[in-house]
Amino acid sequence: MLATGWLPSARVGGAEVGAIKPLFVRGPSPLLRLAVAVTLSLALIIADRHYQHLDLLRSTLSVVVYPVHYLAALPSRLARAMDGRLATEADLRERNALLERENLELRGRMQTFEAMLAENRRLRDLLGSSLKLGERVLVAELLSVDLAPYRQQVLVDKGSLYGVYVGQPVLDANAVMGQVVATSPLTATVLLITDPAHSLPVQVNRNGLRTIATGSGIVNQLNLSHLPKNADIRRGDLLVTSGMGGVFPPGYPVARVTLVDDDPNSQFATVLAEPTARLDRSHEVLLVWTLTPPLADGVLSAAEAGSQDDPPQRAPGPQP
Repeated sequence: MLATGWLPSARVGGAEVGAIKPLFVRGPSPLLRLAVAVTLSLALIIADRHYQHLDLLRSTLSVVVYPVHYLAALPSRLARAMDGRLATEADLRERNALLERENLELRGRMQTFEAMLAENRRLRDLLGSSLKLGERVLVAELLSVDLAPYRQQVLVDKGSLYGVYVGQPVLDANAVMGQVVATSPLTATVLLITDPAHSLPVQVNRNGLRTIATGSGIVNQLNLSHLPKNADIRRGDLLVTSGMGGVFPPGYPVARVTLVDDDPNSQFATVLAEPTARLDRSHEVLLVWTLTPPLADGVLSAAEAGSQDDPPQRAPGPQP
């Protein structure tokens, strides 16, 4: 028979033995317990839904439980931190090279901004020209440099297989650098603007005065020929491409005037300028596409087909 209460104490050998607890105790039935739990849950839900009586309790519990959440997320945080610290040197070099290439492309596209502002002040729109800078550009690295007094050119690692064509403008991160004069499937020769055989139509960004910048054979000097002595040009003036000749797009920086001399023995002023491109220090250059759409499509189609010959299309205008 099951015990339902405490057994009375008894004496055994003169010592009193304590009451023995029963093995089984009867309580509320499981069904009653479930009903009470459901009723209490519904009451709490209604009180929280309609009366917001549990907001304070919830806020307090969130503060109490925060350390648990923090400890649960700690392994993933440590894993991300260790992953960043354990990046290999090769990964870092690759990321750095990618950022440098992106920076070069962005700086190349930003070079026209100063010229565009000057043209807007004069109510002229250089971008109305048919020789706008296209969307396609290509970064190339220098393979060799030849800066002899009578030969200023460099060799880059992109050729006709990449769509490079003779007469294509070449920039560095600062300004116009030169143009392509010869191509092979994998390389191209770039004639620098300081080569004695190179002439570039330019204009003074301040007032639009046009002239020709010719190479001097010195890496940091250009000659501005046939400017009259009363020409409105000053030391420090920025020279930009004028777009004349159809090779270089208008508005790209070329050089800054360093000397304006009124030589009494000459009927023209002596004007010298220093290229703003880093002709003797750049390691990467930017090849830009300025062909009209039909010609550009032809060049790119030939490049994608893997042609081993130079593209038959040529940039419009005279070649150096």
